[in-house]
Amino acid sequence: MKTIPLFQVDAFTSQPFSGNPAAVCLLDKIADARWMQAVGAEMNLSETAFVWREADGFGLRWFTPTVEVDLCGHATLAETGG
Repeated sequence: MKTIPLFQVDAFTSQPFSGNPAAVCLLDKIADARWMQAVGAEMNLSETAFVWREADGFGLRWFTPTVEVDLCGHATLAETGG
């Protein structure tokens, strides 16, 4: 089974266990939406962000434990490591 990097990042802080947590999953390519939703449910955070490289930049999708959302600021910031 392939290992997929998955992190919990606290956005808007430089202190551990504070800020706004989001999960960040680094993908080689876009994944099936049902799988991403299942990961979001398993992480059980307000958002789980999925990021993958595309020819002209990066692809991003965000999932709550129950639905996909159009945009999430703190999860996007978490993807940058901030």
